[in-house]
Amino acid sequence: MLIKNGKIYTMAGKVYEKGDILIEDGKIKEIREEIKGNYEKVIDAKGATIIPGMIDAHCHLGLFEGGKGFEGSDGNEMTDPITPHVRAIDGIYPMDEYFEKAVEAGVTTVMTGPGSANVIGGQFLAMKTYGRSVDDMALLEVGAMKIAFGENPKRVYNSKGKMPMTRMATAALLRQTLIEAKNYKAKKEAAEKKEEAFDINIKMESLIPVLDKKIPLKAHCHRADDILTAIRIAKEFDLKLTLDHCTEGHLIPEYVKESKAPAIVGPTMSFNSKIELNNKSFETPAVLMREGVKVAIMTDHPVIEIQYLPICAGLAAKNGNLTFEEALSTITINAAEILGLSHRVGSLEVGKDADIVIIDGNPFDLYRNTLYTIINGEVVYKG
Repeated sequence: MLIKNGKIYTMAGKVYEKGDILIEDGKIKEIREEIKGNYEKVIDAKGATIIPGMIDAHCHLGLFEGGKGFEGSDGNEMTDPITPHVRAIDGIYPMDEYFEKAVEAGVTTVMTGPGSANVIGGQFLAMKTYGRSVDDMALLEVGAMKIAFGENPKRVYNSKGKMPMTRMATAALLRQTLIEAKNYKAKKEAAEKKEEAFDINIKMESLIPVLDKKIPLKAHCHRADDILTAIRIAKEFDLKLTLDHCTEGHLIPEYVKESKAPAIVGPTMSFNSKIELNNKSFETPAVLMREGVKVAIMTDHPVIEIQYLPICAGLAAKNGNLTFEEALSTITINAAEILGLSHRVGSLEVGKDADIVIIDGNPFDLYRNTLYTIINGEVVYKG
């Protein structure tokens, strides 16, 4: 497939005012100002904007289905505050209508997983947004371990009359579990060295990739003190961390920068439904980015419907005085780098997945239309 004559934002340091992209076997084979030759399929993108497929770095797509109520709600196992062993891949329904809405909007990759009811909520999944089987759509079957601070675990377990009812208890349960996981790992390694039998504990097994820094803790933290607690615990145990929501990050940007943890900001285009959202601001991404923090923007779907991801980035650009490419980076290359997927998605470069969106204008414009969404070199939406 050849895409020609479009304005290409590669998000890899180069913009083609008029350029061509050649796709072969689902990958980007070539990008130049002009590519000559005869090709099986040609898309003339004259007058259109070409960008990488957009990425939502934190959502619950497929786990909270539209219009299904309890039957379609599979994102929070609210029976135990410690559930590291539950996996998003086992709860996602790819036929949920919002996958189609994501594709139509140009959102081609998501990190989706459990909600924030539990102190440790379970394993997030990185996946493409088009397909019938989540196994085929998956990029990372286990991409992060969800943890949560603040109001949500307090509210859920206060209603059950059990720990945690306070922020202190939330942190204490997380520390206790991480210590148990460290002890379990040491015992397992000692048993393996001696070639002795060892009883597998699925909860503890699920935390070994966290301890080995293969996946990050994905920390739900809105308020400044919760952000700092997440940073504190990650530092104590020498763990990778992403600060998800980071709602009051603009109040403590120097501490976020010092932590070296990236921020996944949002959902800002939503109602202040609880106290810890009172300082929510569309300026947060810009404040953090100017401090040197790597920032992505999220919808937290279904809190904000996933098709409005580019609108969220546009509002952040407007309110924070971000450039077009700075704003676009928060839902493309920055998101890909934070999720550990930049070798495949997030920018238009030779060898990467051919996840490409062709738009009849500015992607942040309410009046724009998606002309084509291409995933893995296949046209999956045509406007």
